[in-house]
Amino acid sequence: MSSLAVPGTEPTAGTAGGTVRRPARRRRIAPLPTLTLLLGAVYCLLPVAWVVIASTKSGSELFSTLTFWPGTGFAGNLADLAAYRDGVYWRWMGNSALYAGLGALLSTCVSAISGHALAVYRFRGREALFNVLLAGVLMPPVILAVPQYLLLAQAGLTDSHLSVLLPQILSPYGVYLARIYATAAVPADVVEAARMDGAGEWRIFTRVALPMMLPGLVTVFLFQFVAVWNNFLLPYIMLSDDEKFPITLGLHTLLEQGANTPALYTLVITGAFLAVLPLVALFLVVQRFWSLDLLSGAVKS
Repeated sequence: MSSLAVPGTEPTAGTAGGTVRRPARRRRIAPLPTLTLLLGAVYCLLPVAWVVIASTKSGSELFSTLTFWPGTGFAGNLADLAAYRDGVYWRWMGNSALYAGLGALLSTCVSAISGHALAVYRFRGREALFNVLLAGVLMPPVILAVPQYLLLAQAGLTDSHLSVLLPQILSPYGVYLARIYATAAVPADVVEAARMDGAGEWRIFTRVALPMMLPGLVTVFLFQFVAVWNNFLLPYIMLSDDEKFPITLGLHTLLEQGANTPALYTLVITGAFLAVLPLVALFLVVQRFWSLDLLSGAVKS
């Protein structure tokens, strides 16, 4: 006779009288951590929701309607923002894309090489150098802004694109993450095997270590891109020509002018909403590469 299976049970080892099943385990939901995460999500997303809704309101609706009630002026706000000073907003967006994209890419390359060297090679003073690097991670960027300005002023590079790009290339936090990830992801046996096969150090880095470090480097790129995109103090000190302003500094100037011209508030809010979209799109794309890299690493290992 066949044994009857009880719903909601898992099979165990079979016996002479049939298969014995035991109750399936149910996942327990921890209420306190879940509630904490929900409150944190609401805290982070509430300002974003306000910006999204406020960007749909015209100047008259912004101060006369309910806070989270959508308006009818989004198309007009976009047109006014695009027409403001012959489209200077889009130049600000382009500058931010240049600073953040190129700066994050160069910073990721420097972090990858430095992290690989600190993780793979044994040399005198390595730990001391790494400790100095950790001190750089703990140092607030506001402390470095003025010395960086003085150095670049001596070189005659202030008020140029390079004055914003060059300080972003070396990221102590990026080097720290790359070193930690390279130590965990690049086995020493694989490196030694490549050397025994006659591979040079540069070939070992590009063909062996770099593919293994790729998920960690994607994280470094994302962090550095967001940091440069949201950076305000360094461009504020370095730049005087508003044609070279990034989006953060450009919106700040609009906000200051809004004190005398309230109609500009809608442009500031709409511009802030558009400035968030590239970061959201980048995160979605990077998240996809995270999954692909982790899966491919699991298959190859």
